[in-house]
Amino acid sequence: MSRLGPAAAGILIIGILVAAIATLFAGGSSGHVVPGSINSGDTAFVLLSSALVMIMTPGVGLFYGGLVRSKNISAMINRSIIILGVVSIQWVVFGYSLAFGNDAGGVIGGLNFLFLNGVGYAANPAYAATIPQLTYMIFQAMFAIVTPALIIGAFAERARLRSLIIFTLLWATLVYDPIAHWVWGVGGWAKAMGVLDFAGGTVVHASAGFSALAAVLIIGRRHGVRPGSSTPPSNIPIVLLGAALLWFGWFGFNSGSALTAGPLAASAFVATNTAAAAGGLTWLILSWAERKKPSTMAAATGAICGLAAVTPASGFVGPVSAMAIGVLAGLVTYLALWWLNNRTKVDDTLGVWPAHGVGGFVGVILTGLLAESVVNPAGANGLLFGNAGQLGIQVFVDVVVAAYAFIVTLVIVFVVNRLVGFRVTAEEEEEGLDLAESGEVGHLD
Repeated sequence: MSRLGPAAAGILIIGILVAAIATLFAGGSSGHVVPGSINSGDTAFVLLSSALVMIMTPGVGLFYGGLVRSKNISAMINRSIIILGVVSIQWVVFGYSLAFGNDAGGVIGGLNFLFLNGVGYAANPAYAATIPQLTYMIFQAMFAIVTPALIIGAFAERARLRSLIIFTLLWATLVYDPIAHWVWGVGGWAKAMGVLDFAGGTVVHASAGFSALAAVLIIGRRHGVRPGSSTPPSNIPIVLLGAALLWFGWFGFNSGSALTAGPLAASAFVATNTAAAAGGLTWLILSWAERKKPSTMAAATGAICGLAAVTPASGFVGPVSAMAIGVLAGLVTYLALWWLNNRTKVDDTLGVWPAHGVGGFVGVILTGLLAESVVNPAGANGLLFGNAGQLGIQVFVDVVVAAYAFIVTLVIVFVVNRLVGFRVTAEEEEEGLDLAESGEVGHLD
């Protein structure tokens, strides 16, 4: 009770201050709408897609939770929920503005949308002409939320919660928001170059994967886990449930990025499912060849890799190209994971870099090969359809995004580690984060 009183008083003060701020932005998130300018079908479609993307974040928690040891299962799930809360607030206060506000030198958005001031019922034709800007904002919020949730699988079982919260706020602000502006924001330098990234191959997957790699290089290996060895998953049914939720939510992720309930959304939906199936079957075959038994876990992971790879291409390719992306990305990601586990000492606990970093990176490049303007006239042809220059653009932006995410994440993790310590003690790690950090047992052996 001695700690509850000050905490409650502090929360009360914060609530009063926020209420006072609300008076300064009265009506800032409503505004007037020109009659007939908003399409109710498109609005409903994007809101539904936002809900589908939202379910991906707890889906990540379940997927990761089943993969870690039973003493950490609850911690992995609740951390994904905490990230959902933390980034939701960051996005409303200033994150959306940094990503989609008035351009500053092609690098970052301004603060004109601070506290969503001016983000109202009317459409912003620069991004989506038939839906309220509030709808576009919340759709993009779900992307910003799920991305740091992907990263935490790399340093699972050893990160301190308070450090994770600080890291999430800094990473969302210094890595995600600028990259989102580069690729999707009006005036962003990558967008101006003509990069094709329909739903986040660079913004979400490459940035998360290479950031995960940077983080584990500083945080270090888990105690008692030797290079080349692995810990068995604690709950395979939960892993498969998480994978199913991710596959389900990904339809909103990719087809929702069409921002209209029309043919392009249907095309992206089909491409998404096709690549996921191809990636899952590729991993199944490779695991069968390597271990002499087909692995359902491998099939689920391969589907996620196929989904990550098709994300940038989903609105620019047909179903056959999507199948090729799933197969090729499935092969590359499988080999990347094998190399990481067997030829390095890096302890990427749940393979975030191979699945999302390599998967997203390869997907962006394959977009430069397989994109067709007949699928999406707002895009461009890739190399195999007569436009060699597009491949060069894709590779250049891919490399810059991966390098930026990697370097800035190194700095963030180094600073957080020095100031507050990023990982739990050896004793807490041995006990498990469920008890040591939250006092909640997620799995009874």
